[in-house]
This record gives sequence, C-alpha cells and structure tokens, in this order.
Amino acid sequence: MNQEALEREFTIQGILFQSQPVVEINYKGIPLNKKYQPDFICFDEIIVEIKALSRLTGTEEAQIINYLKSSGFQTGLLLNFGLKSLEHKRFVYNL
Repeated sequence: MNQEALEREFTIQGILFQSQPVVEINYKGIPLNKKYQPDFICFDEIIVEIKALSRLTGTEEAQIINYLKSSGFQTGLLLNFGLKSLEHKRFVYNL
C-alpha cells in the first residue's frame, strides 16, 4: 500500500491525519536545523511510519523511536505492507 492509498483509507475511516508533516527537533529547548518528516501523524498524537519491506529490521524500529524521542510524541506505529499480511509494531515512549 502506498502513501496516497493509506491517506484515502484514513479519510474514509474518519481518521484525522497529517501527511508527511515537518516535525521540529529540540535539544534542551532549542530548535535544531534538522527536522523529521514522518509519513503520518494521526489524531495529533500518533506517529505512523509505513514501509514495504520483506522484513523489518532494527533500522526501521530505531527510526520511529528517534521520531518519538525527538518530537515529544509518546505513541508510534510501524506498518509494513511488504509481506502477504500486514506486519505492525506499536511503540510507546514515556518522556
């Protein structure tokens, strides 16, 4: 499933989302030049990253954990559409 198809499904399901928003990263309260751009932010509180891989690795997991740590969001979903059935992982980061 690609980004646009998931956007349409979110709309059909009534899921509030932002597609590829720019997320500012702060270090000790000071904004950095580096920005993150997750695939989606849903309901203004959940980062959703989509992949289409034969298997997820630690790299994809580290990516979403970094998004959570840097953004201040607490919940992330990693969705992999690259297999016969959907693979998903939920991440919770407590600040």
